[in-house]
Amino acid sequence: MPPIELTSHGFTACIAPFGAELASLRDPQGREYLWQADPAIWPRHAPNLFPMVGRLNGDLLRHGGQTYPMKQHGFARDGTFEVMETGDDFVRLRLCDSQETRARYPFAFELEVAYRLEGGRLQVGYSVCNPGTEPLPVSLGGHPAFAWPLPDGGARSDHVVVFGQHEPGPIHRLSGGLLNPTALPTPVQDDRLPLSDDLFADDALIWTQLASRKVALVSPNGAQVAVTFDDFPMLGIWSKPGAHFVCLEPWQGHADTVGFAGDFADKPGVALVAPGEERRWIMHIAVTP
Repeated sequence: MPPIELTSHGFTACIAPFGAELASLRDPQGREYLWQADPAIWPRHAPNLFPMVGRLNGDLLRHGGQTYPMKQHGFARDGTFEVMETGDDFVRLRLCDSQETRARYPFAFELEVAYRLEGGRLQVGYSVCNPGTEPLPVSLGGHPAFAWPLPDGGARSDHVVVFGQHEPGPIHRLSGGLLNPTALPTPVQDDRLPLSDDLFADDALIWTQLASRKVALVSPNGAQVAVTFDDFPMLGIWSKPGAHFVCLEPWQGHADTVGFAGDFADKPGVALVAPGEERRWIMHIAVTP
């Protein structure tokens, strides 16, 4: 199925039913703010991470004395969602459990991803329902990759990430794809993170404790794309050295910590959705040309 195009006040957003993935975000001049998934570098735009963020120890989900094979970031990003409703400026998509998903994640679930475009502001809403009879452990996150440099934004080396508040707290890094428990001094200077390829030589920067609920990629000429994430307690920022994108990733949960071998439900950051209940998360992506 082709991507679904949303329009509002000259802005456009395209959403692919495969993965319910945001694939394009353009301003009224047609300038593209989202990474265009060059397969030679990184073949995705803005994958939705569910039912986990990051990698599990041994790529195994542990539950009730059993283990289940589970790849990094879960399976929703590679699932075909059903389009539930759509209009000029909104779309709502759904992915439900199946025999295939239960072989990797032994739970009943309903995941909905809804997009609404209001001018240069895109709301991305996540809803997880538990139709089962036991608590549903969930980790979930966004992974939008933005053009770096921003269109007509000036020198790539002069772009910064600006946080909503000062962020003096430590960061974490990955070790073999798992969270290294060693806290490291932050590279954030007050509320600003200068961007460089060297910053990502050791993979992502991870904040497990975060004061801000807003980050913005800001160009030297003032253009920016901001991500607001009131419902997400954690953040990852990632790029590949030399690649022309940077990902601003709100997370509920993170990769297994090195050495963790407990049940998935006991992982730090995992949310538990009670039987018959629903949990919602919302983030906003705002473009200022």
